[in-house]
Amino acid sequence: MKSNTALQLIAYKIRHHAVTAVYSAASGHPGGSLSIADILSVLYFDEMNVDPSNQKNPDRDRFVLSKGHCAPALYGALAEKGFFPVEDIKTFRKANSYLQGHPDMKGVPGVDMSTGSLGQGICTANGMALAAKLDNKDYRVYTILGDGELEEGQVWEAAMFAAHYKLDNLVAFVDFNGLQIDGDITQVMNPTPIDKKFEAFGWNVITIDAHNYDEIKSALAAAKTVKGKPTVVIAKSVKGKGVSYMENQAAWHGSAPNEEQYNQAASELEAKIKELEATL
Repeated sequence: MKSNTALQLIAYKIRHHAVTAVYSAASGHPGGSLSIADILSVLYFDEMNVDPSNQKNPDRDRFVLSKGHCAPALYGALAEKGFFPVEDIKTFRKANSYLQGHPDMKGVPGVDMSTGSLGQGICTANGMALAAKLDNKDYRVYTILGDGELEEGQVWEAAMFAAHYKLDNLVAFVDFNGLQIDGDITQVMNPTPIDKKFEAFGWNVITIDAHNYDEIKSALAAAKTVKGKPTVVIAKSVKGKGVSYMENQAAWHGSAPNEEQYNQAASELEAKIKELEATL
Protein backbone atom coordinates (compact mmCIF):
# COMPACT_ATOMS: atom_id res chain seq x y z
CA MET A 1 0.00 0.00 0.00
CA LYS A 2 1.41 3.37 -1.05
CA SER A 3 1.38 6.56 1.01
CA ASN A 4 -0.87 9.43 -0.01
CA THR A 5 2.19 11.42 -1.04
CA ALA A 6 3.42 8.61 -3.29
CA LEU A 7 -0.03 8.34 -4.87
CA GLN A 8 -0.22 12.10 -5.39
CA LEU A 9 3.18 11.99 -7.08
CA ILE A 10 1.89 9.34 -9.48
CA ALA A 11 -1.22 11.43 -10.14
CA TYR A 12 0.87 14.43 -11.12
CA LYS A 13 2.94 12.25 -13.42
CA ILE A 14 -0.33 11.05 -14.98
CA ARG A 15 -1.34 14.68 -15.45
CA HIS A 16 1.98 15.46 -17.11
CA HIS A 17 1.54 12.50 -19.47
CA ALA A 18 -2.01 13.58 -20.30
CA VAL A 19 -1.03 17.15 -21.17
CA THR A 20 1.96 15.91 -23.17
CA ALA A 21 -0.28 13.52 -25.12
CA VAL A 22 -2.81 16.21 -26.02
CA TYR A 23 -0.09 18.73 -26.94
CA SER A 24 1.75 16.17 -29.09
CA ALA A 25 -1.43 15.34 -30.97
CA ALA A 26 -2.64 18.95 -31.13
CA SER A 27 -6.02 17.52 -30.13
CA GLY A 28 -7.68 15.74 -27.25
CA HIS A 29 -9.38 16.32 -23.93
CA PRO A 30 -7.16 17.68 -21.15
CA GLY A 31 -9.71 19.09 -18.68
CA GLY A 32 -11.48 15.88 -17.71
CA SER A 33 -8.26 13.90 -17.92
CA LEU A 34 -6.66 16.08 -15.26
CA SER A 35 -9.66 15.85 -12.94
CA ILE A 36 -9.57 12.03 -12.68
CA ALA A 37 -5.82 11.56 -12.18
CA ASP A 38 -6.06 11.12 -8.41
CA ILE A 39 -8.76 8.46 -8.70
CA LEU A 40 -6.75 6.58 -11.33
CA SER A 41 -3.65 6.74 -9.15
CA VAL A 42 -5.47 5.14 -6.21
CA LEU A 43 -7.18 2.52 -8.38
CA TYR A 44 -4.10 1.36 -10.27
CA PHE A 45 -1.47 1.74 -7.55
CA ASP A 46 -3.35 1.01 -4.34
CA GLU A 47 -6.61 -0.79 -5.03
CA MET A 48 -6.90 -2.94 -8.12
CA ASN A 49 -5.45 -6.39 -8.65
CA VAL A 50 -3.78 -5.84 -12.02
CA ASP A 51 -0.37 -6.95 -13.26
CA PRO A 52 1.32 -5.86 -16.51
CA SER A 53 3.15 -9.22 -16.60
CA ASN A 54 -0.15 -11.11 -16.53
CA GLN A 55 -2.52 -8.81 -18.37
CA LYS A 56 -5.23 -11.35 -19.14
CA ASN A 57 -5.40 -12.95 -15.70
CA PRO A 58 -9.05 -14.07 -15.48
CA ASP A 59 -9.11 -13.16 -11.79
CA ARG A 60 -7.85 -9.59 -12.26
CA ASP A 61 -9.97 -6.59 -11.35
CA ARG A 62 -11.45 -4.73 -14.31
CA PHE A 63 -11.54 -1.01 -15.11
CA VAL A 64 -13.70 0.69 -17.72
CA LEU A 65 -13.19 4.35 -18.64
CA SER A 66 -16.79 5.15 -19.52
CA LYS A 67 -15.79 8.74 -20.37
CA GLY A 68 -13.48 7.37 -23.04
CA HIS A 69 -12.43 10.76 -24.41
CA CYS A 70 -10.29 11.12 -21.27
CA ALA A 71 -7.99 8.38 -22.53
CA PRO A 72 -4.89 10.58 -22.04
CA ALA A 73 -5.23 10.10 -18.27
CA LEU A 74 -5.80 6.36 -18.57
CA TYR A 75 -2.79 6.02 -20.86
CA GLY A 76 -0.73 7.95 -18.34
CA ALA A 77 -1.78 5.57 -15.56
CA LEU A 78 -1.14 2.48 -17.67
CA ALA A 79 2.29 3.74 -18.74
CA GLU A 80 3.26 4.52 -15.14
CA LYS A 81 2.05 1.04 -14.14
CA GLY A 82 4.29 -0.52 -16.79
CA PHE A 83 1.80 -1.72 -19.37
CA PHE A 84 3.66 0.11 -22.16
CA PRO A 85 6.60 2.54 -22.50
CA VAL A 86 6.11 6.08 -21.24
CA GLU A 87 7.75 7.40 -24.43
CA ASP A 88 4.79 6.12 -26.47
CA ILE A 89 2.55 8.76 -24.86
CA LYS A 90 3.91 11.24 -27.43
CA THR A 91 2.45 9.14 -30.26
CA PHE A 92 -1.10 9.85 -29.03
CA ARG A 93 -3.55 10.13 -31.95
CA LYS A 94 -0.75 9.84 -34.49
CA ALA A 95 -1.28 7.69 -37.59
CA ASN A 96 -0.30 4.07 -36.90
CA SER A 97 -0.06 4.64 -33.14
CA TYR A 98 -1.89 2.19 -30.89
CA LEU A 99 -2.73 5.07 -28.55
CA GLN A 100 -5.70 6.61 -30.27
CA GLY A 101 -8.19 9.18 -28.98
CA HIS A 102 -10.32 6.58 -27.25
CA PRO A 103 -9.28 3.36 -25.46
CA ASP A 104 -9.01 0.26 -27.68
CA MET A 105 -9.06 -3.09 -25.89
CA LYS A 106 -7.59 -4.82 -28.94
CA GLY A 107 -4.65 -2.47 -29.32
CA VAL A 108 -3.77 -0.97 -25.96
CA PRO A 109 -2.19 -3.17 -23.26
CA GLY A 110 -4.17 -3.01 -20.02
CA VAL A 111 -7.41 -1.71 -21.51
CA ASP A 112 -10.35 -3.95 -20.58
CA MET A 113 -13.00 -2.28 -22.75
CA SER A 114 -13.07 -0.08 -25.84
CA THR A 115 -15.04 3.08 -25.04
CA GLY A 116 -15.91 6.41 -26.54
CA SER A 117 -19.67 6.52 -27.08
CA LEU A 118 -20.81 7.95 -23.76
CA GLY A 119 -23.01 5.70 -21.65
CA GLN A 120 -21.72 2.44 -23.06
CA GLY A 121 -18.84 2.02 -20.61
CA ILE A 122 -21.04 1.74 -17.53
CA CYS A 123 -23.17 -0.78 -19.43
CA THR A 124 -20.22 -3.04 -20.21
CA ALA A 125 -18.94 -2.66 -16.65
CA ASN A 126 -22.31 -4.03 -15.57
CA GLY A 127 -21.79 -7.03 -17.83
CA MET A 128 -18.35 -7.70 -16.39
CA ALA A 129 -19.67 -7.49 -12.83
CA LEU A 130 -22.57 -9.82 -13.62
CA ALA A 131 -20.17 -12.27 -15.30
CA ALA A 132 -18.11 -12.37 -12.10
CA LYS A 133 -21.24 -13.22 -10.14
CA LEU A 134 -22.28 -15.95 -12.56
CA ASP A 135 -18.78 -17.45 -12.58
CA ASN A 136 -18.41 -17.21 -8.78
CA LYS A 137 -15.34 -15.00 -9.20
CA ASP A 138 -14.12 -12.50 -6.62
CA TYR A 139 -12.80 -9.81 -8.96
CA ARG A 140 -14.24 -6.31 -8.76
CA VAL A 141 -15.17 -3.90 -11.53
CA TYR A 142 -14.53 -0.16 -11.49
CA THR A 143 -15.67 2.52 -13.92
CA ILE A 144 -15.47 6.31 -14.21
CA LEU A 145 -18.28 8.33 -15.78
CA GLY A 146 -18.37 12.02 -16.58
CA ASP A 147 -21.07 14.15 -14.99
CA GLY A 148 -22.14 15.31 -18.43
CA GLU A 149 -22.31 11.65 -19.43
CA LEU A 150 -25.21 11.26 -17.01
CA GLU A 151 -27.35 12.98 -19.66
CA GLU A 152 -27.23 9.73 -21.64
CA GLY A 153 -30.38 7.65 -21.13
CA GLN A 154 -28.56 4.33 -21.15
CA VAL A 155 -26.62 5.39 -18.04
CA TRP A 156 -29.90 5.17 -16.14
CA GLU A 157 -30.84 1.88 -17.78
CA ALA A 158 -27.49 0.60 -16.55
CA ALA A 159 -28.18 2.02 -13.09
CA MET A 160 -31.47 0.12 -12.98
CA PHE A 161 -29.77 -3.08 -14.23
CA ALA A 162 -26.94 -2.93 -11.67
CA ALA A 163 -29.33 -2.49 -8.77
CA HIS A 164 -31.69 -5.22 -10.02
CA TYR A 165 -28.87 -7.76 -10.26
CA LYS A 166 -27.37 -6.65 -6.94
CA LEU A 167 -23.95 -5.95 -8.41
CA ASP A 168 -22.14 -5.23 -5.16
CA ASN A 169 -18.84 -5.96 -6.93
CA LEU A 170 -19.28 -2.81 -9.06
CA VAL A 171 -18.05 0.68 -8.13
CA ALA A 172 -18.85 3.60 -10.42
CA PHE A 173 -17.10 6.95 -9.95
CA VAL A 174 -18.83 10.05 -11.27
CA ASP A 175 -16.29 12.76 -12.10
CA PHE A 176 -18.40 15.65 -10.84
CA ASN A 177 -16.44 18.66 -12.08
CA GLY A 178 -19.56 20.55 -13.11
CA LEU A 179 -18.46 21.30 -16.66
CA GLN A 180 -18.92 19.67 -20.06
CA ILE A 181 -18.01 20.69 -23.58
CA ASP A 182 -20.85 23.22 -23.83
CA GLY A 183 -20.41 24.68 -20.36
CA ASP A 184 -21.99 24.27 -16.93
CA ILE A 185 -23.78 20.92 -16.72
CA THR A 186 -26.70 22.50 -14.85
CA GLN A 187 -27.26 24.83 -17.79
CA VAL A 188 -26.84 22.25 -20.57
CA MET A 189 -28.99 19.42 -19.19
CA ASN A 190 -29.07 19.41 -15.40
CA PRO A 191 -28.40 15.90 -13.98
CA THR A 192 -28.49 17.02 -10.34
CA PRO A 193 -29.20 15.96 -7.65
CA ILE A 194 -26.94 13.08 -8.67
CA ASP A 195 -26.91 11.45 -5.24
CA LYS A 196 -30.70 11.33 -4.87
CA LYS A 197 -31.14 9.89 -8.34
CA PHE A 198 -28.74 7.01 -7.76
CA GLU A 199 -30.32 6.41 -4.35
CA ALA A 200 -33.71 6.20 -6.05
CA PHE A 201 -32.29 3.59 -8.44
CA GLY A 202 -31.19 1.49 -5.47
CA TRP A 203 -27.47 2.27 -5.29
CA ASN A 204 -25.23 2.80 -2.29
CA VAL A 205 -24.09 6.42 -2.63
CA ILE A 206 -20.87 7.97 -1.30
CA THR A 207 -19.84 11.59 -1.93
CA ILE A 208 -16.17 12.58 -1.73
CA ASP A 209 -13.56 15.14 -2.69
CA ALA A 210 -11.99 13.61 -5.82
CA HIS A 211 -8.57 14.98 -4.86
CA ASN A 212 -8.54 13.76 -1.24
CA TYR A 213 -6.72 10.42 -0.98
CA ASP A 214 -8.12 9.46 2.39
CA GLU A 215 -11.64 9.98 1.09
CA ILE A 216 -11.01 8.00 -2.11
CA LYS A 217 -9.53 5.11 -0.13
CA SER A 218 -12.32 5.20 2.46
CA ALA A 219 -14.98 5.12 -0.25
CA LEU A 220 -13.39 2.06 -1.86
CA ALA A 221 -13.13 0.32 1.51
CA ALA A 222 -16.72 1.15 2.39
CA ALA A 223 -17.97 -0.17 -0.96
CA LYS A 224 -16.53 -3.58 -0.13
CA THR A 225 -18.67 -3.79 3.01
CA VAL A 226 -21.94 -3.17 1.17
CA LYS A 227 -23.83 -6.30 0.14
CA GLY A 228 -26.59 -6.49 -2.44
CA LYS A 229 -26.08 -3.01 -3.93
CA PRO A 230 -23.71 -1.41 -6.42
CA THR A 231 -21.83 1.65 -5.16
CA VAL A 232 -21.53 5.01 -6.86
CA VAL A 233 -18.88 7.44 -5.65
CA ILE A 234 -19.78 11.00 -6.53
CA ALA A 235 -16.33 12.58 -6.74
CA LYS A 236 -16.41 16.36 -6.60
CA SER A 237 -13.48 17.41 -8.73
CA VAL A 238 -11.79 20.36 -10.42
CA LYS A 239 -11.74 20.22 -14.20
CA GLY A 240 -8.20 20.88 -15.37
CA LYS A 241 -6.79 20.13 -11.89
CA GLY A 242 -3.08 20.88 -11.57
CA VAL A 243 -2.72 23.37 -14.43
CA SER A 244 -3.58 26.87 -13.23
CA TYR A 245 -5.06 28.28 -16.41
CA MET A 246 -7.09 25.13 -17.15
CA GLU A 247 -8.77 24.79 -13.77
CA ASN A 248 -12.57 25.22 -13.82
CA GLN A 249 -12.48 26.34 -17.46
CA ALA A 250 -14.94 24.58 -19.79
CA ALA A 251 -12.89 25.77 -22.78
CA TRP A 252 -10.26 23.17 -21.87
CA HIS A 253 -12.70 20.28 -22.13
CA GLY A 254 -11.50 19.42 -25.63
CA SER A 255 -8.78 21.91 -26.59
CA ALA A 256 -5.05 21.35 -27.02
CA PRO A 257 -2.51 23.79 -25.61
CA ASN A 258 -0.16 25.62 -27.96
CA GLU A 259 3.59 25.54 -27.35
CA GLU A 260 3.62 28.42 -24.87
CA GLN A 261 0.64 27.01 -22.96
CA TYR A 262 2.16 23.54 -22.92
CA ASN A 263 5.45 24.83 -21.58
CA GLN A 264 3.62 26.62 -18.77
CA ALA A 265 1.55 23.52 -17.95
CA ALA A 266 4.62 21.27 -18.01
CA SER A 267 6.54 23.70 -15.82
CA GLU A 268 3.76 23.81 -13.21
CA LEU A 269 3.35 20.03 -13.17
CA GLU A 270 7.09 19.36 -13.07
CA ALA A 271 7.48 21.76 -10.14
CA LYS A 272 4.79 19.86 -8.23
CA ILE A 273 6.42 16.53 -9.11
CA LYS A 274 9.81 17.73 -7.80
CA GLU A 275 8.15 19.06 -4.64
CA LEU A 276 6.49 15.69 -3.96
CA GLU A 277 9.62 13.71 -4.80
CA ALA A 278 11.53 15.76 -2.23
CA THR A 279 9.17 14.69 0.54
CA LEU A 280 9.48 10.94 -0.09
